[in-house]
Amino acid sequence: MDEKEEDATEDVDQAKERDPCKEVIDTCITCKENLTSLFASCDHSVNKVHFSEVPQMCKSEPCQLGVDEAGRGPVLGPMVYGISYAPLSRKQLLVELGCADSKSLTEKKRDEIFDGICEHKDCIGWAVEAISPNVIANSMYRRTKVSLNETSMVSATELIKAAIEAGVNVAEVYVDTVGKPETYQARLKAVFPGVKVVVAKKADSTYPIVSAASICAKVSRDHAIRAWRFREVDVAFPSEYGSGYPTDPVTKKWLSANVDGVFGFPQLVRFSWSTAEQILQSNALAVEWEESEETGSPSEQKILHFFTRSPSKMLTGAHVKKHHFFTERCLSNASVL
Repeated sequence: MDEKEEDATEDVDQAKERDPCKEVIDTCITCKENLTSLFASCDHSVNKVHFSEVPQMCKSEPCQLGVDEAGRGPVLGPMVYGISYAPLSRKQLLVELGCADSKSLTEKKRDEIFDGICEHKDCIGWAVEAISPNVIANSMYRRTKVSLNETSMVSATELIKAAIEAGVNVAEVYVDTVGKPETYQARLKAVFPGVKVVVAKKADSTYPIVSAASICAKVSRDHAIRAWRFREVDVAFPSEYGSGYPTDPVTKKWLSANVDGVFGFPQLVRFSWSTAEQILQSNALAVEWEESEETGSPSEQKILHFFTRSPSKMLTGAHVKKHHFFTERCLSNASVL
């Protein structure tokens, strides 16, 4: 890797590290088995991003890039966005690998195609972002709500940006839509004015490059779910939770059996989903929030005015370690509403 390539990689990493809800994982993935170790020791409360090494051919030749997701509907686990890119001159290779809509393929076939993509690392690159169920739920519960569609579009846009910044010569982008294709396409064209952008329904079954992205996303999500390690160490959660979809009776049973009356669900659960909300309403304790009333005259002093911060903390920026009660239950300060 020359100096210019190193600078491009560092720029991408620094840009992504600025997001506190995103962690970039630099692990060499040569086959599907490596995905388990990629996700096994992760902090599942933040998003995970992985980029394969960019092939030299994808820097020197104009490329097509596809975008798709896996795990949009489940109440359990992450939603994974994936991109795949390859030179326009190698379109036929994707067809030969068998790239098709991941939902129409068996798990075995998806795994085989994913391994094939990894084997052709000289001309095919890919990347995924595993969006944490914790991030998804918190985004939808914020005072200014962030919809799942918005989360999806931001993830797709950032993955495309990162690929371009890493040196991929992107000439064409194909995206499986969320929401109205026309609106989404106009949004991407505004961000990438020099690139041909096509946003379409069922793009994963129309464009092999989108199918490749779909397979990377689906295989990664499958391994992320299998490798899930519960951080709530004081509780032993059973690992048989079904498909994760709200209509799955096994998933519903698992949710009902593993809800805490005070702390709710472990971080595997998207607690903003209606299925989870209904179980919380019936199985957990109700909480009443008092309305804060603005009373008193402007000249009236608040009690906090009679206290000062510790001089040592103000000068040294010392950080008080959280009690293990909070760390073991993955509880953190609500700094953004």
